[in-house]
Amino acid sequence: MSHKENQPLQMPEWLLENENYIPLQDKDTFVDKSILSVLHLTSKIKMQDAVTKKDCPVTVFLALLGTLLLLILLSLSKSYIFILLIILYLLILLSTMETKPMVMILKASLIVTCFTAVIMLPAFLGGNTYSSIMITTKVFASITTIGILSQSVKWNSITEALKFFHVPDLLIFILDITIKYIYMLGEFTLQMFYALKLRSVGRNNKKYTSVGGIAGTVFLESKEMADEMYHAMECRGFCGDYHVNQKIRFGWMDMFFVFLHVGFIILFIYFGKV
Repeated sequence: MSHKENQPLQMPEWLLENENYIPLQDKDTFVDKSILSVLHLTSKIKMQDAVTKKDCPVTVFLALLGTLLLLILLSLSKSYIFILLIILYLLILLSTMETKPMVMILKASLIVTCFTAVIMLPAFLGGNTYSSIMITTKVFASITTIGILSQSVKWNSITEALKFFHVPDLLIFILDITIKYIYMLGEFTLQMFYALKLRSVGRNNKKYTSVGGIAGTVFLESKEMADEMYHAMECRGFCGDYHVNQKIRFGWMDMFFVFLHVGFIILFIYFGKV
């Protein structure tokens, strides 16, 4: 070996210099708010996994039918006393629920009700007091009714119950797949925002321009997921038909639920004549 090959390698001087690089502070408000929004959406869907039979002691088919019936009666009723009785029934149901879903339902109901009250304020000031209060109260009762159903019944059970109403299989399939893929695409979007946050060093005033790239990537990912799902379902012999194997078994809570809603129909007819 030559003498030069035995000499140790010398590090360049620029590698030995200490550099105390302090990046400029940047506001991650856009990224943080986007992450929180996606987390809020996915957490709502994830909470459906915690729904058990205790949250809905009656058959899902009857729960869905009762909700539709209440919405129809609320929209057709002209009696303020009947609306108050329905609200009293809904509040009793809310009192039997856990704190977190109860607060979520009341929060959504109050927000929509306040928004409706603001819209109806000119009519209220113009002299249509009864109609304004009636519409606002109906909105509160309707949103609370839908909220109780969504927090008490799993969404896949709702799509299964739609089969008993002879809803076309295509609509059930679209609804079922939409709910599942909202969560999956939400998780993918969340990873994209985390990657954007981790790779952003220093001040970057053009973070808003990344929305187009994220939206395009999510769109391409959704197309790939759709193709994979299509081939997977085709290999498993799915032909678009939904088969419900579960038979409806009525218990004493189901019978009480039916008699209660029959009572609501009787009250609706009675107060409609008063």
